Order: sequence, then C-alpha cells, then structure tokens
Amino acid sequence: MYKETVLPRVLEQVVNCKDKLAQYYLMECIIQVFPDEYHLQTLEALLAACTQLMPTVDTKIVLTQLMDRLSNYAASSPDVLHEFLQVEAFAKLSNAIGKVIDTQLEMPIVGAMTLFVSLLTFTLRVHPDRLDYVDQVLGACVVKLSSVPKLEDSRAMKQVVALLSAPLEKYSDIVTALTLSNYPRVMDHLDDGTNKVMAMLIIQSIMKNDTCISTADKVEVLFELIKGLIKDLDGTNVEELDEEDFQEEQNSVARLIHMLDNEEPEEMLKIIYVVRKHLMTGGPQRLPFTVPPLVFSAVRLVRQLEAQGGNIAGEDVPATLRKIFQILNQTIEALSSIPCPELALRLYLQCAEAASDCDLEPVAYEFFTQAFILYEEEIADSKAQVTAIHLIVGTLQRINVFGVENRDTLTHKATGYSARLLKKPDQCRAVYACSHLFWVDDPEGIKDGERVLLCLRRALRIANAAQQMVNATRGSSGPVTLFVEILNKYIYFFEKGNPHITPSDIQSLIELINTEMLSDNGNTTIHSDPFFSSTLRYIRFQKQKGGVMGEKYDSIKL
Repeated sequence: MYKETVLPRVLEQVVNCKDKLAQYYLMECIIQVFPDEYHLQTLEALLAACTQLMPTVDTKIVLTQLMDRLSNYAASSPDVLHEFLQVEAFAKLSNAIGKVIDTQLEMPIVGAMTLFVSLLTFTLRVHPDRLDYVDQVLGACVVKLSSVPKLEDSRAMKQVVALLSAPLEKYSDIVTALTLSNYPRVMDHLDDGTNKVMAMLIIQSIMKNDTCISTADKVEVLFELIKGLIKDLDGTNVEELDEEDFQEEQNSVARLIHMLDNEEPEEMLKIIYVVRKHLMTGGPQRLPFTVPPLVFSAVRLVRQLEAQGGNIAGEDVPATLRKIFQILNQTIEALSSIPCPELALRLYLQCAEAASDCDLEPVAYEFFTQAFILYEEEIADSKAQVTAIHLIVGTLQRINVFGVENRDTLTHKATGYSARLLKKPDQCRAVYACSHLFWVDDPEGIKDGERVLLCLRRALRIANAAQQMVNATRGSSGPVTLFVEILNKYIYFFEKGNPHITPSDIQSLIELINTEMLSDNGNTTIHSDPFFSSTLRYIRFQKQKGGVMGEKYDSIKL
C-alpha cells in the first residue's frame, strides 16, 4: 500500500507544490517518519522525486539524511544487507547524486563533497568488501574537484579530509587504501597544509594498527601520498615552517621507515631503493631526520643476509652486500655534505661495524677512512671532537676483521687524534681509552701488553701536565680524578693478566695520588675523594677474598 498508493500520492503533492520551504520540509518528514525498510524498497521513487524538486531546495541535506538513515539501518544487523543488494542501492544512490550535482549548477563545492562523504560512508557500511565502489566514489570526487580552478573553501577541504579518512578508519589497514587508484588523485587537490595533515593521519593510522608495508610498489604509492612531508611542495619553503611541527612531521616519517619490511631480501632491497629515491629529494633540513632510519634498515638487511647466507636473484652474498654498502656510502655522503658531520660520522661507524660482521675488510676500512676524513675536515667543536674520538675508539675496539697493517694504521690515527685534543683532561681520557685498542678481551682478540702500558704512561704524563697547569693558574693542585681514572685502568688490565702491568705500578700510582692529595693546601684528609676511596676499598676486598686474584694483590700495600 505504501509503495503503490501512499508514497506516489505524497510525492506528487510535494513535487507540484513548487514552494521550496514546503518541499524541503515535506521531504524531510517522509525520510524521518516512515521506516527504513520502506525507504529501501521505494528508493527509486524517492530519488526520482529529489531530482524534480525546485533548484533552490537544498537537496544535499535531504539526500544526506536519507543515506545516513540507510547507513545506520545497514549497520544495525548483518541480516538486512541482502535487501540492499536486491534493490541495487549503491548504483541508484550514486546515479541520483551524480544527477543532482550535474543539474544544480549553483551548488557550492562543499555541498558536493558532503554528498560524496555520505555516499562513501554508506558504501563502507553496506559494501565494505567492494573496493571498486569505494574507488568509484573517489573517482567521482576527482571529476568534481577537477572542474573547479583551485580548492580554497576550508569547509570543502574538511569534507575532502573526511572523505580520505573514512577508508583508513574502516579498514584499519593502509594497505587496502593503497590499492585505491583514485586515492592519491583526490589528495592532489588538497592545499599544502591540508596535504600534510592528511599525510600525518595516514602515518598515524599505520603506527596505530602496526601495519607493515611489505612491497616496493605499495611503498611507492605510500610515499606519493605523503610527499608533502618528504619534500617541499611547489611554493613552500622549509624556513617558513614552525620548527616544532616540522620536527614532529619528520620524526613521523622516520618512524614510518621502520614499518617497511619484507622477509625476502630481494624485495627489501627494492624497498630501500624506493625509499632512498624519495628521501634524497628532501633537502638539507629533512635528511638528518630521515637518513638514519634508512641506514639502519639497510644495515638490518645486511645482517639478515649474513645470517641467512642466502642470496638475491642468483647473485652471491658478498656481491649483494657490497651493493648495499655502496648505497649506504652514497646516502651518508649526502648527509655529510649538508653538512651534518657528527651524525654522518656515527652512521659511518655503524656501517663499518656491519661490514666487519660480514668479513668485508676493505669495506669496513673505507667506512673508517670516511669517518676519519670527517673528523679531520668537518668537526671543529672541541666537545664534538671528544665525543667523536670515543665513538671511533669504541667501534674500532669491537671490530676484529682488520689485518695487522690496516689495524695499525687506524689505531695509530686514533691515538694521534686523542693526544691532539684541546683540553688536557680530554686528551688524557681519550689516550687511556685507546689502551683498549691493544687489548681486546676475547679469545681471538689482540693482546699487546707493552703498547697498553705505553698508552697508560702517556695518559699519566698528560694528567701530570694538567695538574701542573691547574697548580700554576689556581695555586692548588686541584682534584685527582684523572689519576684515579688511570689507576682504575691499571687495575683492569692487571686483572685481565697483562704481564706488563705489575703490582709495583699500581703501588706507585696509589702513592702518587696520596701525595697529590696531601699537597693540595685546602685538603688535608687523604681519602676525601670518593672515587679513590672506592678504588682502595675494592683492592682491600680482593686481598681479603683470597684465591688467585687475592694473591696477585698481596704485594700491594695500602
């Protein structure tokens, strides 16, 4: 009765009344008053009436209300979804919206976008598995956006963001959105600021759902979508951006790079190539944020290849590894030319360690050479030099791939740089750190006790010089911290079995510290230095403990 008698008569009255307020009010009444299933079975008649209303009636609100009711009806129970399929609801709504947008030429762009958002919401609820329908809605949106010169209405922009966000929220999986061919085309119509907001939403969706992007093709599409964060878009300048916002954006891109992974080395290498291609367009402000995660992804692949002993596309492992190390070298070079030498140096050392683990001595040596060149030519700040020297020494100490000649060259360089630091205390600490380069505590490690002793004696001479300088400038000998630190190094190598470190060396160093502390006019108690007191307490503990170690300490008198 409703379908054949009631609705046709009511709609006839509505269409013929020719009063825009009455038409709008009556259509709203029909949609709100009658049950959802009635609307579904009479969808064609309702939509036909919508297209016959006066041009001044706000049809978009009427259609939006209708689609919202139908969407909620579809969400209420899975059992009703077959009804939507029977009446081909999507096709009818899509056609009606197309007609309304085409006939109402005065409709602002925000109205059209609101209709597309409602249609997409309807589609995602009723046909979540039909990605072609979703893409069709986005395609219609692209056509409409292409017909206007430039999208400047902020309300319309919000609707476009809502349109793009809907698939992300529905599928909780960006990989699904990446298969929609019209998705990036809609994003192209956003202004730069909104493009970045949308790019951040995409990254946040990936992080929230812990989505792993595992193919180079999908990475390519993804990086096209977030290009607003990766490079300067036309007419924008990094200098104009808020620094905090910029850092947050770039840190998000850096986190995203860690979500790109594939167990297959061949595909992972392709992903690294794609990411590198995009990141290198970022300019000097972005590279310090985005290069490190790329380097670590490549290093992870290196270690994976080494562990598997597998190969890529028929190549042997060393050839593949060399290829990856070449990419790494070129990538870090771009960073050092910004210039950003301290970061580049750290990354070179990471790569040197990875090359060492793969038994590629020439590659590891080349990375060390690059690190030393950076140290010599680019790092001028004294604090940065101290940090760099300790990083170099620490890395070199852990690497066991070098032959005698190469290792000698590098250790000689490291000890030379250590002794040329500006401040005496820094010199002293760097020189005694170098002692570890000649005594590596593992079965195959180098154990050159004589050179260890030379390093420690040299550190002691520098500490003496530092003490004299303090004495000359301040009139007191100052703290004995450097001597105590060297004493601890003597104890370490003594316990490790270095034959050149004797109990008498430790004894004389303890006496030297005592003398220095007594000679400090303002300091009459010998054991007022807590570090020194703890060291003496440790020696006493070893003496009392007995055993082999206790015997070694027996001849030391405290």
